[in-house]
Amino acid sequence: MSELLRERVGEALAQDIRPEVAAFAAMLAEEADASAVLFYGSNLRTGSLEGVLDFYVLLPGPQAERIWPRVSYREWPHGGSVLRAKIATMSLAKFSAAAAGETRDTTLWARFVQPSALVWRRDDKAGDAVREAVAAAALTASRLAAALGPAQGTAGDYWRALFRATYRAEFRVEKAGRENDILAVNRAHFDGLLPLAWKAQDIDFTCEGEILRPDLAPRRRARIRRWWKTRQRLGKPLNLLRLGKATTTFEGAAAYAAWKVERHTGIAFEVTPFREKHPLLAAPGVLWTLWRRRRKTRDHM
Repeated sequence: MSELLRERVGEALAQDIRPEVAAFAAMLAEEADASAVLFYGSNLRTGSLEGVLDFYVLLPGPQAERIWPRVSYREWPHGGSVLRAKIATMSLAKFSAAAAGETRDTTLWARFVQPSALVWRRDDKAGDAVREAVAAAALTASRLAAALGPAQGTAGDYWRALFRATYRAEFRVEKAGRENDILAVNRAHFDGLLPLAWKAQDIDFTCEGEILRPDLAPRRRARIRRWWKTRQRLGKPLNLLRLGKATTTFEGAAAYAAWKVERHTGIAFEVTPFREKHPLLAAPGVLWTLWRRRRKTRDHM
């Protein structure tokens, strides 16, 4: 891996974030005895505290659970307002392996070739490990982009080919053209990243203006595509396993659902102990109550 790519990734991870986000990340890290915490998603780009903040909490030691990450939801009163977060938790070692394409995962390296910020780290060693992992995600994603993209095209053409392929491999509710939105709102992040990542792994290419043409040997291209086909076949089954696990292990699921319902309908629900402990069993009753309240509102209009 080239030092230029390491430096670029390190600068991106060190971007400024709001102190409220840093405080939330520090609290989560201390509770979990974490090695590092990454912040990502639309709130990173906008700087807003509205909606749900997205964190990855990375733990020391080996991965404890076979199906990862573990997902939870938290609400934290801070500074006179309530901050909300969706938290994915896994080991730093497994995160690094997945980012490098060493697992059967189809999501993590595609997620972290996009912007993220290292908002908390235990020490410099942990910070360096996260930087290496995120740089490896750029290598994995750009390598697949070269193998799946056109014979020649702009950097955007290759990134679009990558994101479209990963969306098709998963159960995702993405509107058409979502890959264009990712590139448009993160233009500065992706500018120059593809050729830099290709150079860092000895993928030769020519460049004429904005047009790139990677020179992948047929055997290398075939090897990358075989690597992808294995993960593509397993993408949806893995998604189903993770969704199945989340129905029983999503900590704070009832509070998250109640917030989503109120946000979209204006109708507030009390999160009772039963609803918190058994969100799936409580769902029919909540939906029935929601239907009745909305019908009553319409009748009085």
